[in-house]
Amino acid sequence: MKVRKVPMRMCLGCQEMKPKKELVRIVRTPEGIVEIDPTGKQNGRGAYICPRVECFKAAVKGHRFQKAFDIALSPELIQELEGKLAGS
Repeated sequence: MKVRKVPMRMCLGCQEMKPKKELVRIVRTPEGIVEIDPTGKQNGRGAYICPRVECFKAAVKGHRFQKAFDIALSPELIQELEGKLAGS
């Protein structure tokens, strides 16, 4: 049998390469809305992060979401995403 290649993505927080299935995708939709993408298939620009609050905080501190999405995130949106990530 042919061995399938596992897709790898880099976490914005810890900067480690991990299998795509272990990470959470955050997407900026074509309308400009930033949200968590539970399916991993939503249209828009995606960025991946570990499902840990520490990685999320490191990504926010390093302004990595702003670099990935080319927009500034409001503090309310950051709190909302952190709450959803902690809840999942």
